[in-house]
Amino acid sequence: MSERQFRVNEQIRVPEVRLIDEKGQNRGVVPTKEALAYADSVGLDLVEVAPEARPPVCRVMNYSKFLYEQSKREREARKAQKQIEVKELRLRPKTDDHHIGFKLKQARKFIEKGHKVRIRVLFRGRERSHPEIGQELLMKVAEELSDIAVVEQKPVFEGRDMSMVLAPDTDKKKKK
Repeated sequence: MSERQFRVNEQIRVPEVRLIDEKGQNRGVVPTKEALAYADSVGLDLVEVAPEARPPVCRVMNYSKFLYEQSKREREARKAQKQIEVKELRLRPKTDDHHIGFKLKQARKFIEKGHKVRIRVLFRGRERSHPEIGQELLMKVAEELSDIAVVEQKPVFEGRDMSMVLAPDTDKKKKK
């Protein structure tokens, strides 16, 4: 449901309103009691659609149908949104070139599908005293994937690991 609540029928407490009938025609400024009587005679609800206007704008409509259609539009809007996942690949400073190539192939697939990729280099023991090795490895990976990805987050050393985030490069996709 939307966070916006509408005042309906007897909840409208202002002395007069600008009335829009069920066909969308402006009926002018009328007393609230008269607007309620009109809505009741047509068998519909009086809904305050613009409370900040002076006088407030009220529309004659089927309120439950209006809420249903509004929730339907919101669902469609949520469906149209694209969810971006962050995939993660882990490497070690001593990872062999063959294994790095394999991981690059995986990263390329993820990026082509539109996902972001976090590449993490895990350090153990004495490896932690040489973070430049991990940084070189991450920069090598970024260079290899530079044709389809951009570095969204530069390599950062956090605790026992160093990580970097790559995102799909939309400019290069458009050029293709």
